[in-house]
Amino acid sequence: MNDEEYKIYIDNIIRRVEFARVRFDEKHIVKIVAISKYSTADEIAKLYRIGQRAFGENKVQDLRAKSAELEDLPLEWHFVGNLQKNKINNLLDINPSLFHGLDSLDLAHELQKKLEARDMTLEALLQINSAKEESKHGVMPQDAVAIYNQIKKECPNIHLRGVMSIGAHTDDKAVIKKSFETTYSIYKQLNGATICSMGMSGDFELAIECGSNMVRLGSIMFDK
Repeated sequence: MNDEEYKIYIDNIIRRVEFARVRFDEKHIVKIVAISKYSTADEIAKLYRIGQRAFGENKVQDLRAKSAELEDLPLEWHFVGNLQKNKINNLLDINPSLFHGLDSLDLAHELQKKLEARDMTLEALLQINSAKEESKHGVMPQDAVAIYNQIKKECPNIHLRGVMSIGAHTDDKAVIKKSFETTYSIYKQLNGATICSMGMSGDFELAIECGSNMVRLGSIMFDK
């Protein structure tokens, strides 16, 4: 696709986000984070040229490489992957705009130690395993509110902004919807939370209709 065709293609995705947003609430605002893990710096720059600003990576080394290669562009970088403790310092060197995958109290305490030592803060979302699937990271729904509040109390250098979850891994739309509704219901119980990050390329419209205000779109944004 040339740039003009690509813009029409992306405008259509934005239109789908808009229709889903209005179905939830006319005043609802949804942010798109383009997940660029399978994309090159050139492809990211092409999407930037038609208006996309927020991009996400799921590996620290890829985030480092692409953010360095594209440092001349005013991009907002998100880290959406699972963070191993031995990669914490590498992530903090990059200092992303938002870390989506804070998936345990234990990781929060490790992050807090490193952040305090550097005298810096990190914006983050608590990851919830809303479908209770063994293959997924995240805190269990029944523990989420307590853990969220505990992190806020014990880890002052982590600025929790809300929650993130991945929809249930199934073709059953009702089960996927229930997993999103579970996350949204937790989000509504959190004092001061402003971000509910749910929905990917295959289920973002359903996620938005369930209250998501941040979607993580990968393959669909890069026409892959």
